[in-house]
Amino acid sequence: MPDDVTIPAEFVRLVAGRAPEPEISGDDWLRSLPGLVRGALARWELTPDGPTRHGRCAVVVPVRLPDRTPAALKVGWPHAESRHEHLALRAWGGDGAVELLAADPNRSTLLLARLDADRSLAGLDVEEACEVLGTLLRRLDRPALPQIPRLSGWAQRRTAFDSPAAARVPRRFTQQARSTARDLLQDEAVDARLVHTDLHDGNVLAGLGSLTGSGPGSGAASGTPAGMPSALSAGAGPDATTREGEWTAIDPKPMSAEPAFGVWPALHNRWDELGREVAWGVHSRLGWICEAAGIDEDRARGWALVRTVVDAVGAAASEDAERLTARITLAKALAQRW
Repeated sequence: MPDDVTIPAEFVRLVAGRAPEPEISGDDWLRSLPGLVRGALARWELTPDGPTRHGRCAVVVPVRLPDRTPAALKVGWPHAESRHEHLALRAWGGDGAVELLAADPNRSTLLLARLDADRSLAGLDVEEACEVLGTLLRRLDRPALPQIPRLSGWAQRRTAFDSPAAARVPRRFTQQARSTARDLLQDEAVDARLVHTDLHDGNVLAGLGSLTGSGPGSGAASGTPAGMPSALSAGAGPDATTREGEWTAIDPKPMSAEPAFGVWPALHNRWDELGREVAWGVHSRLGWICEAAGIDEDRARGWALVRTVVDAVGAAASEDAERLTARITLAKALAQRW
């Protein structure tokens, strides 16, 4: 590992002990991580340019391209939700989502345009943030990609509720979620669109400005590094720009779905700000997002209920009592019609 790249200890704690999902355990991957970072820096001629940041499953190293353009190197623990991230980012082409400069999917490594990691939607009023999220859902709407998993398959698997943990969630909710999913799946367009399924305040950052055509020594019009292997080059094209301050989505966890499925993360994000009037706050957020996105509010509420109950079962399975309580509270709010 280069001396100026350090893996945060908190990230190591988050990944250590994870079972393979399904390819490699967290511990085995952590042992390989220094080599993955070193290899990507050398392969793409990158220079580290600041402290390493991280999420739950990936580290992000601020870097400079050979022409000194700022970028970000993302190296992630391989898991099912991240497997097709590069395909979705390529399809969006830097329009509403972070621009993909290059990808090495076999190593779960992406080279991305640099965004302002210190400016997320969390700094906005909730109503304004919801309007931005809705606008992004509309802007990211594209035809589904054949390689990306389908919502119909996810719903059929996840709403079986046949695990022991499902018994810890009130039966009326698992029954309602199963019935709701069955009804929603009757729509033949349920798998038709490319959807960012983890769109919330923390996954929307402000842009730093265009990275395309950034100066002498740059790659093709996509802004990829000079000498980058063409098989890995995945620039957004000559018209792609990220304007300074423009809100831009990251970490998509893409699915072939319908846009209504993508509303849920914003309903439980910034949970503490809902206060005592949870139902009012949840339905207000739902309305603001759906209006901005042009999404049917009933379908968004239905999928939000399904995802809430599925996540409640996951919380029960992982013995996360706080999350389980929050999800049951959210399910109660979503079960009400306003």
